[in-house]
Amino acid sequence: MNETIKTIFGRRSVRSYSTEQIKAEELDLILKAGLYAPSAHNQQSWHFTVIQDKEIINNLNKASKEELIKLEDEHYKKFGEDENVHLFYNAPTVIVVSGEKSALAPRVDCSAAIQNMLLASESLNIGTCWIGLVTPLFKSERADEFAKLFGIPEGFELYYAVAVGYKTTENMQAPPRRENTVNFIRKA
Repeated sequence: MNETIKTIFGRRSVRSYSTEQIKAEELDLILKAGLYAPSAHNQQSWHFTVIQDKEIINNLNKASKEELIKLEDEHYKKFGEDENVHLFYNAPTVIVVSGEKSALAPRVDCSAAIQNMLLASESLNIGTCWIGLVTPLFKSERADEFAKLFGIPEGFELYYAVAVGYKTTENMQAPPRRENTVNFIRKA
């Protein structure tokens, strides 16, 4: 099996990170991988904001949890209410991904960029976790406040975040894949 396929099959969300900051060369490769993602009509409608300030990450965590508490869904509300939960798992780096509102498919473009960054990170033995629990904050009245804080360009919308850091545990075995999710239509 080639290395790319091994990386895809072996990547797992990491929820335990070293406090050591990742090396600048590694971060540059991860970001470059994101920039090389496919995008609708090659619009490259993404913007990445790299946060390596623990205080800002903690403030983002706190604000995100405050929005989760407001949700009706009990599953998400529990994340917001639990004092022991840090939505970014205390990762030393968080990458916030934003998309250009006027693009054809910015959320899809940004998702492809995130997947490239996740796989590039895994190939470097760096852990990541795609954080969707920031979405309620990024859709709230406070979104503009954070967009300004993060230097998001005009006309862009905050979507997701990615926790990034050195792993403190080995990847777990992948759970079984759901069955009956592929069908074929072949020429007779």
